[in-house]
Amino acid sequence: MKQLLAVLPFVLVLGACTHGNCRTQKQPGKGEVTATQSEVPVTKSAATDRVKVFKPDGSLQCGQGKAIPVAEMQKQLKDIKVYSASNQNDGMMRIQVCGSPTGNSNVYEIDRKDIEAALKLGFKEWLAE
Repeated sequence: MKQLLAVLPFVLVLGACTHGNCRTQKQPGKGEVTATQSEVPVTKSAATDRVKVFKPDGSLQCGQGKAIPVAEMQKQLKDIKVYSASNQNDGMMRIQVCGSPTGNSNVYEIDRKDIEAALKLGFKEWLAE
């Protein structure tokens, strides 16, 4: 027991620095720019003016249910401009029972100004990323 108590403080000190972040500090090298040295103005990009919306694709576990293809569901967005479309899983845990939803959804990237119109069409904002 005394041996354990003698070694324990040494182990705790070493364990606090296992990733090496406390041992070395990186200095900006030649040509590197730190956050304080940056003189690039921050501008709002077009990508920040976009939002993703989704609807479940209708697929069910054990091959039940028929998944609606991305292109077919996109027609429901009517005149809303779509920048990207994909089928993605929401990443949530699901009960494993035949006939229950898979969590797969058709996801569309649209302009933020069109989100209200998409919500009225039954889509929801995609927050799974």
